[in-house]
Amino acid sequence: MRRFWLVVLATTLLAPAAAALEEGKPAPLFSVPLLDGNGTLSLADYRGKVVYLDFWASWCAPCLVSLPLLEELRREFPGDRFQILAVNVDRDSEKARRFLGERPVGYPSGADPEGRVPERFEIETMPTSFLLDGRGVIRHVHRGFRRGDVPDLREQIRRLLAQDAR
Repeated sequence: MRRFWLVVLATTLLAPAAAALEEGKPAPLFSVPLLDGNGTLSLADYRGKVVYLDFWASWCAPCLVSLPLLEELRREFPGDRFQILAVNVDRDSEKARRFLGERPVGYPSGADPEGRVPERFEIETMPTSFLLDGRGVIRHVHRGFRRGDVPDLREQIRRLLAQDAR
């Protein structure tokens, strides 16, 4: 029996991670209330723009790093062509509001305490982000976040903006 569990454990550890929605697929449309209570965050409203869609939580350590760096990225690109959107998955939205109060960002963040939107995007890791082209097609899936990820993300955004400009 012990050998059986070792095989199961080894298979689990060596198996490829379950993937979120794949590149090349259309992103599912959704609407969630904004964390600040002033309206709704609807992905459809950003059609035509390159979108970096970030799923985050206040308890997520890499999110402490990612949110301010994403804010810097947001400022680098033209707002009429690029937008960062965030969906918070905290069960208690007040925790998310406090988190953003301490680390304010200039991009919209919606609340999904029931986790319906991350379920539709097949999220397995926090944070997970999706880079979408102007037609809403997933062009890159980014799992986790490290400070060193920014140059690669910047280049991918530049590439998509150049493609969408054609």
